[in-house]
Amino acid sequence: KGNERDRRPTDEEIEKLVRYFRGNNLQIIPVHKIIRFAIATAMRLGEICNATWEDLNERNNTLLLRDRKDPRHKKGNHMRIPLLSVSGYDARAIIEEQRYDTGGEGRIFPYNGRSAGHAFRRACRELKIEDLHFHDLRHEGTSRLFEAGFTMGQVAMVTGHKDWKMLRRYTHLRPEQLHTIAARLQHA
Repeated sequence: KGNERDRRPTDEEIEKLVRYFRGNNLQIIPVHKIIRFAIATAMRLGEICNATWEDLNERNNTLLLRDRKDPRHKKGNHMRIPLLSVSGYDARAIIEEQRYDTGGEGRIFPYNGRSAGHAFRRACRELKIEDLHFHDLRHEGTSRLFEAGFTMGQVAMVTGHKDWKMLRRYTHLRPEQLHTIAARLQHA
């Protein structure tokens, strides 16, 4: 059993990272967009860097993830996920920003995932953000979906988790967010 992490970045840490990458003219990879997209979609870095324009269904506002990671099946795990805007970031708007950069052909984020991950780690070191891994953004995105009020089944449609036990490992709710959910339920 792997080490279970419960590290969620703070809003300040996310903002520091986004500002860092936006302000770095030498950085070719738009890591600030990839960070925001990872939180909006709860996708893995490799999934983000492999998604193509052909996989985008604009009419249904979904993205097809090909051969999504599954411990039991290595191939044929295609999954269509919704592009939502409930996490504080709008996944579809970020994709549209990329259309300008890529011309809408090939991969949406045509970058090497390892290079993006290395840039992320380097930024965390320079900004003195301790113990934050890129994969923690997937946990953050998953937690934000629950905090937005989605059910377990709905969150699993986004994250691709097959059972609650695995999905629970990715869910780290902040107690203060329950007030927001409770207020929303009272006004519904």
